[in-house]
Amino acid sequence: MTLEERFARIEHVTAGIAEQREKDREEYKALWRDTQRQIDALATTTHKLAGTVAQMAEENRAEHERLRQADAELSARQRQSGAELDARVAALVSAIGQFIASQPPRH
Repeated sequence: MTLEERFARIEHVTAGIAEQREKDREEYKALWRDTQRQIDALATTTHKLAGTVAQMAEENRAEHERLRQADAELSARQRQSGAELDARVAALVSAIGQFIASQPPRH
C-alpha cells in the first residue's frame, strides 16, 4: 500500500468519524430540546397543580370556618333550649307543688 493510498484511507476514515460525530451532535441537540420541552411542560403542570391545591386549601379553610360557626350557633341554641326546658320544668314542678298544696287534706 502506497503512502497516497494510506492517506486516502485515513481521510476516508476521518471523514466517517467526523460524519458520525456530526450525527451524534445533532441527536444530542434534539434530545436536549426534547428534554427542555418536557421540563417546561412539567413545570407548567406543576404550577397549575400548585394553584389548584392552593385554591382547594382556601376552599377547605372557608368551609371549615363556616362549619365552625354553624357548630357554635348550634351549641348556643342547644344551651338556650336547655335553659328554656329547665325553666319550664321548674315552673311545672312549682305549679304541681302549688296544686298539691291547694288540695284539702285527705283522711
